[in-house]
Parts: sequence; C-alpha cells; structure tokens
Amino acid sequence: MDIAIHSLLEGATRAIGTVAVIDVFRPFTTAAVAFANGADQIIMASSVEEALSLRDAGIGQVCMGEVRGRAPEEFDFGNSPFEIGEIDFTGKTIIQRTSAGTQGVVAAANQADRLYAASLVTADATVRAMLAGKPDQISIIAMGGEGLKRTDEDEVRAIHLRNRLEGRPGDRRAVQRLILAGGEVSRFHDPARPHLHPEDVEIALDIDRYDFAIRVRIEDGRPVGRVEKPG
Repeated sequence: MDIAIHSLLEGATRAIGTVAVIDVFRPFTTAAVAFANGADQIIMASSVEEALSLRDAGIGQVCMGEVRGRAPEEFDFGNSPFEIGEIDFTGKTIIQRTSAGTQGVVAAANQADRLYAASLVTADATVRAMLAGKPDQISIIAMGGEGLKRTDEDEVRAIHLRNRLEGRPGDRRAVQRLILAGGEVSRFHDPARPHLHPEDVEIALDIDRYDFAIRVRIEDGRPVGRVEKPG
C-alpha cells in the first residue's frame, strides 16, 4: 500500500486511488456535526451560485458554507460546527460550499476510486473505512487555507492519518498541541471576527468524536457525501 500526502487544490487534482480530502477548520468538521444531527446527505458544490440553484430546484433544502470565512447572505448557515450544534437536520439534504474543502472534493472526485471528506472528529472511522477497501494507493490531501496556503491543522491531520493507516497509534495529545500552537487558532479569538468561535476549535480538535466516516460518491454528476460506518 503506497500512501502519498499532497497539499492544497493543486494536490487535489493529482490525487489517485483511495483519497481523503482534509479540511479541519472547519468544513468537514461542520459536515460531521450536520450528519450527527440527522442530515441525510451533503451535496458538495463548487460555487455559491451552484448551491443556491440546487436549493431553488428543490434538490436540497439547506445551504451551508462560506466565502472568505463568512456565510453568503443567501445561505442558511455558515461554516461553524458550533453554530449548527443544536440544529435538527433530520432527513435533510444539505448543499455545502466552502473555499477549500468542497473545492478539493470537486477537484479529486472524478479520478478517485474511493473518496472521503476527512477531519479529526472522524479520524479513526475514516482510517477503518479507507482500509476496508483494501487499497493499493492512498492519496491524502491537506487543503489548507482557501486551497492555496498550507495550514498546520490540515498538514498535521494528514500525518496523523498516515500514521494510523500504517498501523501506528499516533499521538492525539501531540496532534492537538501542535495545532493549538499553530498560526490559525488565534483568529477564532479575534473580536473582529464574530463569525469565528473558540468553540469551533474545541469541536474540531475533539478527535474521534464520531464513529463514522464521510464517504463521497458522484451522483447525477455531483459529489454527494453520506455517512459510512466501518465495521
């Protein structure tokens, strides 16, 4: 089994085999919370216009995500796992658009044999789901900021995922400490950015909070994420 780690949107275009697209702050943490709160599926869109048109067509009921960190005016929710923590999404189809995570999924979708949207809250379940497919080739994509700038949380998560895939236990506390010491956490404590919550960080760093992975498949030409519970 060959494991390659790539970074950013450019790396997502080169992903092959079984692919994990990582975005810890905050898209795929938020997606996991939505699934835990009952969402049926998440359609991953490349643009605000696509997301809104899908909702207008009745293909989904909820638009969730961000542009430059903030929720578009027409969206129902932003990109905060904390803000949707108490929302009941039972049976809903969510349309998610973000600046890095969903862009990486869209870029990797057509060439991936199996595709997962990964974060720390689904870490171990994602490992088990990926290994269940007995892959020869695994690509791990750390999406970073806007898909253009490497960030500590996604790069560290990529290394943690590789360690777990290769049978090493990893060090959860070390992962959390490295991310907390990195350059992205301070913005969640900036009063000038009220759309960013310290609680978002707490949730995102709650490793293995959920015992499911987010498997993405192409349906009607669009990447659609659903819960996958590995054995």
